[in-house]
Amino acid sequence: MEQVFLTKEEVEKLKSIQDNEANLITQFGQLEYQIQSLNLQKENLKNNITKLQTESSNFGKELQDKYGEGTIDVTTGEFTKSN
Repeated sequence: MEQVFLTKEEVEKLKSIQDNEANLITQFGQLEYQIQSLNLQKENLKNNITKLQTESSNFGKELQDKYGEGTIDVTTGEFTKSN
């Protein structure tokens, strides 16, 4: 079997391509890690929205049971009963 050697430039080009490929793989890995982290944050925020909506609904019912139907000015705390 005959051995043939690449030129120095060809070896350097091949190494450069391999280095670029390794860098891209690393960057994709880092990006995927960030995506997964953001997805977890998104799920936590969705859970917080659900909790907040439940809290708001429950408190609204408490206020309605105590004061009846009406509107509240949250700046002053004034309740205006509906007719």
